[in-house]
Amino acid sequence: MTGQAFPPKPTHPATSDPLQEGSTAPTTPAGKFLASLSIQQILLAVILAVFLWQWFDAHLQLNDMQKDLARRLADMDGNNKANQVLTKQIQESMRELSVKVSVLETHSAEAQSQRAALESFYQDLTESRDETVLAEVEQMLMIAGQQLQLSANVKAALIALQQADDRLKRMDRAAFNELRRAISHDIDKLRTLPDVDVQDINFRLDNLIEKIDSLPLIQDIAHASLEKEITIVPPAGEENTWKKLIREMWGDIKRFVRIENMYKNELPLLPPAQSFFLRENLKLRLLSARLALLSHDEAIYKHDLQTAKKWVEQYFDITSTAGKLFVFNLQSLWESSIDIELPDVSASLEAVRNYRSSLGKVSR
Repeated sequence: MTGQAFPPKPTHPATSDPLQEGSTAPTTPAGKFLASLSIQQILLAVILAVFLWQWFDAHLQLNDMQKDLARRLADMDGNNKANQVLTKQIQESMRELSVKVSVLETHSAEAQSQRAALESFYQDLTESRDETVLAEVEQMLMIAGQQLQLSANVKAALIALQQADDRLKRMDRAAFNELRRAISHDIDKLRTLPDVDVQDINFRLDNLIEKIDSLPLIQDIAHASLEKEITIVPPAGEENTWKKLIREMWGDIKRFVRIENMYKNELPLLPPAQSFFLRENLKLRLLSARLALLSHDEAIYKHDLQTAKKWVEQYFDITSTAGKLFVFNLQSLWESSIDIELPDVSASLEAVRNYRSSLGKVSR
């Protein structure tokens, strides 16, 4: 182990190993060197070679590890720089997002305040709209009641009630169902009434009043026929002087002398002033019948028409076309019945007023 060579043992020729005798001595320097080494030296050399080889291999692995570590460090450095850039971008994005979030929060607060204002405004608008609709419905119901009370116009009152019901129907509110029931009940009352066309009768009376001034009087027809009778048409040819004188004298005699049946019941001739008042009184009779029609007073209505018909038959020419048509219209109007019992439609009006008062109490 110390590296010191032991002296070779002396060999005796007589006792030499036949193998050694048969082997040949190494002749090369390496062989001589190997032959001169002992087993311990060879073992030591092998161990040294293994150690050198392990050291070299470890050195190579260490170099590889250093290179890999350097590469990884370089990659990590690049990644760190990229992460720093990304981090800066993220920070900038976060700052922008924070600004946007603050702006959105501001807008959200404004939107909430506006929403609250809109809800308050919508509530006020809804209440105001309900109040407006109820006011319109109340006005329509008042018109219906006035049409029935003042002019007994059932058709106009029915139209007003239907318009009020349609106005509530368009609102589509469950709170208005009771009001609609009351209005529908009043509508059913009016629909059960007999159909009396007051407007048509009123229009026909107006036409008769306008035609009074053009009605011919009996005395006008009689005077015209008398003048026609006493008028002598001269002959077409030449007339002798004596014949002309005799014709004129005969015409004068017929004018002075008139033969009539004194037992015949005829009216005296009316002066123009009395003819004017006769026509005006006839108009007043028809106007009175018109007022009785609007108030549905059938007794006065028929009495005025009967009186007007009597006057027409007594003083006017009923044989003419205008006279016949006038008397026919008077008779037709007299046969029309206007006697209807008007119902009370104030229930729906009271219901609307009560509902409006309840809304006013709730709002206060």
